[in-house]
Amino acid sequence: MFTRVDHIGIACRDLDRTVEHYRSVFGFEVCHVEVNEGQGVREAMLRVNGTDDGGATYLQLLEPISPDSTVARWIERHGEGVHHIAFGSPDVHAVVEDLRGHGPRVLFDPPQRASMGSTATFLHPKDCHGVLTEVVTSAGEDRSSGVRADDLPTA
Repeated sequence: MFTRVDHIGIACRDLDRTVEHYRSVFGFEVCHVEVNEGQGVREAMLRVNGTDDGGATYLQLLEPISPDSTVARWIERHGEGVHHIAFGSPDVHAVVEDLRGHGPRVLFDPPQRASMGSTATFLHPKDCHGVLTEVVTSAGEDRSSGVRADDLPTA
């Protein structure tokens, strides 16, 4: 079902300052930056390492671009810090099907286009011991029944 920890999402108030922290303290470099209007965030992906399945593990830094975005509301309630964990899978659509009978509520069904052209969905934190959990298939990795990330709406 899962092949790796794809990324850890970290909510922050100031993306540039947070990127500089992870760069100067840990040596992580930014490999991708984008604005996701659908989720109301500006994000940076910092590659931590490669994985045996050809994917990678990242830190995803998320700065809200509007005060009513989900991440902005989360920061107001919890402060800056870990927002979610994402597990990589070669077929996010199959994972959604597998999970239907196991209880976790799927928040984007069908999965949607997400960071770096990936396909993703989230599982409700109340069904995952308080952890917002993302399931993601990297761009070019999707082995599902022909659904391509480019054909999906932006999350």
